[in-house]
Amino acid sequence: MPIASSTTTSSRLLALLSLLQARRDWPGERLAERLGVSERTVRRDVDRLRELGYPVQAVRGPEGGYRLEAGSELPPLLFDDEQAVALAVALRSAVVTGAGIEEAAARALATVRQVLPSRLRQRVDALDVTAVDPAGNAHVGADVLLALSAAVRSAEELRFDYRSPGRADDEARPARRVQPHHLVVRHGHWYLVGWSAEHEDWRVLRVDRMTLRVPNGPRFTPRPVPGGDVTAFLSARFKGSEGADRWPCQGEVILALPAERVAPFVADGVVEPLGPDRTRLVAGSWTWAALAATLARFDAEIEVVGPAELRHAFADLSRRAARAAGVQRPGASSPVG
Repeated sequence: MPIASSTTTSSRLLALLSLLQARRDWPGERLAERLGVSERTVRRDVDRLRELGYPVQAVRGPEGGYRLEAGSELPPLLFDDEQAVALAVALRSAVVTGAGIEEAAARALATVRQVLPSRLRQRVDALDVTAVDPAGNAHVGADVLLALSAAVRSAEELRFDYRSPGRADDEARPARRVQPHHLVVRHGHWYLVGWSAEHEDWRVLRVDRMTLRVPNGPRFTPRPVPGGDVTAFLSARFKGSEGADRWPCQGEVILALPAERVAPFVADGVVEPLGPDRTRLVAGSWTWAALAATLARFDAEIEVVGPAELRHAFADLSRRAARAAGVQRPGASSPVG
């Protein structure tokens, strides 16, 4: 057999094995379509995989197909080029996630790198990931993440102790309870989103502050987060909003600055140029005072379009700034010398 033909067959076997590992059942017609061969060739390739020790079973039914069964005698998994690079990139990224698996990920990466062909090893080595304050230095053990994920998957109530910021630990306090729904990572921190039956409200908990108790509580029926989107729900909560994903305090101003000097410092606001030196800005914050202080940082003349609450916040900010600067405001009583 020509070398080119042998190489093509080997590449096709690897591609077939990759497809069988990606999903449980594959109709023979779909496999043939994906591989660009006939169904007869697929059957021959399946027989070759069986000879190599891979337990590929034929699935009977209207469509027919094949299934790769898992088992203790499954031969070592094989990866195509894209999968090998993706695995290495994921491991390199895991080294800096702060998920408590850095050492294990580094060892696994070294193992994978050792068996990579030189052309792939060079691609992986070119990836340089730097952690800037990974997970806020709040590391979470992999065992904790796995336990939380298992509780979410099995819909079992969690029992745990929680270290609130600025509050001393009290081991005598009863365990807190929550129905876990989502385990998410946001801005370098792991969070658990759950429903508190006691408070009849949703809770967002920092995982690194949780100490799990065993066993778990009773099973529960999962419910959708408000709005049905956990990403939007979490974003709204961090903005201090109980409803839509928007800031509870939102105002509109006109800044005496060009839009290109405003836009880089506006995360989720609306910037509209009104001329070479005027910009309309709609922005929000947790409180009116915080919004006024945020807008004042632009160090430019500000015209408040609305609402009135924002004008009042600027007036209060002006009074406090004057007192901080030691400026005597008109009408204020003089201190006794």
